[in-house]
Amino acid sequence: MAEQNIQSKLITQLKNDQIQLWNPPYTTDNGVGQEQMHELAEKYAALVRVPLLDVEVALETIRSQAVHKGSGNKLFREKCVATLEIVLPRDLRKDKKKNYLETRLDVPAQDIINRIKEDFGLKYFKLILSGRTIDPKKRLDEQNVTTNSKMMVLKVSEPEGIRAMSEEEEKKKSQDESMQRAQKGFQILSERDGSEDPMTTPFLEIADQKGNPLTIPPSEKKALILAMGLHEKGRALMKRRQHEAALSYLIQADTEFRKCGSTLLNTVDNYAVLQLDVVWCYQALDALDCLKDSKERLQRAEDCFRKCYGEQQQRLLQIKGSSGGEEVLFLRLYLLQTLLAYYEGKDNLARERLNEVEDLYKRLRLDTDKLEMLIAMGFSDQEARLGLRACHGDVSRAADHISQRRKDKEEMRKRERGKRRRRQEGINNLVELGFAKRDAARALHQANGDVDKAYGILLDASQAMDTASSSSTSPSEPDKQSKVDQLAFLGFDREAVEAALRLTDWEVTQATQLLLDNQGALPPELLSPSPPSTSSPSEEPSTSSESTGTASLDADLVNEVLEDIPQHEEDYLDLTLDEESEIIAKMRSYLEGKETSC
Repeated sequence: MAEQNIQSKLITQLKNDQIQLWNPPYTTDNGVGQEQMHELAEKYAALVRVPLLDVEVALETIRSQAVHKGSGNKLFREKCVATLEIVLPRDLRKDKKKNYLETRLDVPAQDIINRIKEDFGLKYFKLILSGRTIDPKKRLDEQNVTTNSKMMVLKVSEPEGIRAMSEEEEKKKSQDESMQRAQKGFQILSERDGSEDPMTTPFLEIADQKGNPLTIPPSEKKALILAMGLHEKGRALMKRRQHEAALSYLIQADTEFRKCGSTLLNTVDNYAVLQLDVVWCYQALDALDCLKDSKERLQRAEDCFRKCYGEQQQRLLQIKGSSGGEEVLFLRLYLLQTLLAYYEGKDNLARERLNEVEDLYKRLRLDTDKLEMLIAMGFSDQEARLGLRACHGDVSRAADHISQRRKDKEEMRKRERGKRRRRQEGINNLVELGFAKRDAARALHQANGDVDKAYGILLDASQAMDTASSSSTSPSEPDKQSKVDQLAFLGFDREAVEAALRLTDWEVTQATQLLLDNQGALPPELLSPSPPSTSSPSEEPSTSSESTGTASLDADLVNEVLEDIPQHEEDYLDLTLDEESEIIAKMRSYLEGKETSC
């Protein structure tokens, strides 16, 4: 990092003096203008207060990179061949030299993936450009890849079954498979609306900072649940310092967050925390070469915190009564800003930021004796840390704070138990009136727990089915629209309703059962344009065994992802500050000149 700091300072000086190292007298047809480069190094060594040898090395690095970039630009203009910079994983970087690949941009990304495999001996990895994963099947120019683009190589685990694995390795799932399973698990959860028994069919609910459920449009809710779920998976890996694996989940979470409206993203701090986590992984992987993406993410995080918490965190104080817990997020934000300032050669700004960081760190660093006192009172380690920070180190107030949080949670659990009890009583009442249990549960959910309204919904649907069954088998367009409206009123998606009705020749009863059997979302095989099978009943496969197997797989996937959902709603604020302490010490040593290399 120290080398990059020197280079950034020198680039600033070169721009101010309008010096172009790729032109004479610094670069000539015969090579390097040694005498002119040495004179320039002597001049700049005094200006930036860096040893002459370090300045000479840095200037030559800047010159050679500029010459390489100029050659690349000429190649692109004349032959449409782009030059891409490949940022390899830290353990594969040799002699701190940059790695480049030349390629046309109208080719699939898989082409350069194959070349990276061959040139650098990598087998399993992803390519990241500006914080987004490159799709191997799409062309490079379709994914905003241009000449001089900087692409990060992110290693992933080797898929299972490729090679003989040790017993320890067999226990570890491949990262690709784990990502797919996690996405599927959270996808299942995002499609559950809570209409079924939560004791047997878990679902996720999005709540505010006090735990109260939020009303969000269904489409945004699905994207938000998937994004937040993948973010939690990434955070779980970050806690184990598995930053490469974590970054894959965080970038995918970022993709899902972008599907949500900007209004929603500006009202919750989850998106801001995700931006911090992505940049934190960048620094942990020594990949701050992704400078532009890092700066943009930190700016988004800071803007989002300001909108969510208020300029002086007054909104946060109004909602939670304290801002102590959230200060750990600002500690990370300021520390990452310090890193980037130093990386850009802005030492004065880096020192100012680091002083702020160190002051904040001293306030947030917890007294071991106070922690032990709270733990002795019966509170958990996590509760003790969060409580002390929320109350700025006051043990008595922290104990009261934790106790109140426990009471609030118990009240919330009581309300949930009461809600489940009333729901079950309502379902039983509707079942006694002759309705199917699943129909009763869905109608009651549609009616927000009002049994009378649910009864009306079921009665209307029943009458509609009776009317439809006695009508012509070839309904008119108005009749078709009426049937779509009838089933959509029960809460099914209109597109799914239309597909189900077409598959059942517009028979409302059969279409309803088809939708109920598939939880309102028809699987791809039912939507296939191929004609239905004409096999006899004895030849048909057992649908009950298939549905049981699917349900079992879904349950496994859901249980897997739920393991990474923290029990405490403020888990993201529970930082030990060990990593932060290490980086603060490193930055102080850099700025005091005790180290001259990264």
